[in-house]
Amino acid sequence: MDDSKIIDLFYARSEQAIMELSTKYGAVCSKVAKNILNNSHDAEECVNDAYLGAWNTIPPQNPNPLLTYICRIVRNLAIMKYHANTAIKRNSFYDVALDELEDCLASSETVEDKLTAKELSATLDQFLDTLDQENRVIFVRRYWYSDSISEIAERLHMSKNNVSVRLSRTRERLKNYLKKEGYIL
Repeated sequence: MDDSKIIDLFYARSEQAIMELSTKYGAVCSKVAKNILNNSHDAEECVNDAYLGAWNTIPPQNPNPLLTYICRIVRNLAIMKYHANTAIKRNSFYDVALDELEDCLASSETVEDKLTAKELSATLDQFLDTLDQENRVIFVRRYWYSDSISEIAERLHMSKNNVSVRLSRTRERLKNYLKKEGYIL
């Protein structure tokens, strides 16, 4: 079903909207949550909570694209659940991805002190625009969807080493970009 028709169902307050959303994007949402949480039960809970979140926000929201909207809700819920679950222990998948980006954003000030979330988002969007499509896809798959290097390599028909090298170079470019823009000392 077309995204606009699913949104129309939300506006009509039809429970069919949730079923159609689940049918169309449920697998992607589950993958995002599982990549972050590494726990099927918690991931399922986050996806269900995201459907409720969509129900509660559409209307008045009219998301376009719907996939990005629902994945953002799932990702935010999964990250909150991840932090709650791992206050003491570490989750290898998500922590590794975060550790990779830590050098790019490290400074005596936190990014939150220096930038609002909106400014950081705009800056990252500008940086992503400097990348060719393949490197942008690799970066987003790793740091937004939390895909493993193996999954990215398989998806893009590359070697794991090639993906790792590209990510390393992209992180270095990001660090230099943020320094040039004055966000990191």
